Amino acid sequence: MYKLLTLIYLINATLLIVHEIDSAYWEEWKLFGLPGGLQGFLLIHIPLIALILYGLLEVNVRSLQGNIISMVVGFGGIFAFSIHTYFIRKGNDQFNTLTSKTLLYLILICSIIQIFQTLRTW
Repeated sequence: MYKLLTLIYLINATLLIVHEIDSAYWEEWKLFGLPGGLQGFLLIHIPLIALILYGLLEVNVRSLQGNIISMVVGFGGIFAFSIHTYFIRKGNDQFNTLTSKTLLYLILICSIIQIFQTLRTW
């Protein structure tokens, strides 16, 4: 059961990190009104990506912290899908390409599976 969780976590983490690369292309900091421009956007991603990677290590050793981070990452993926879908439906052109939308749908699917798989390990 944990091997499956580790695998789905790895896939979802990869998709989320690629989405964040896509977010830099689309200048997401402007969409959310974040200060600091590209530099600020990159700086806030250092601890976020470190936490995602740390969570993978903790999931792999079956720790409680790993399960907690796994749930946070899963819900974060659902949030990413939801907020970007909302902006697309409001007419925003950002993230409205086949690649961006495919990433978001894959993140949604993986996040749902990750949440349920995490719950099964408790």
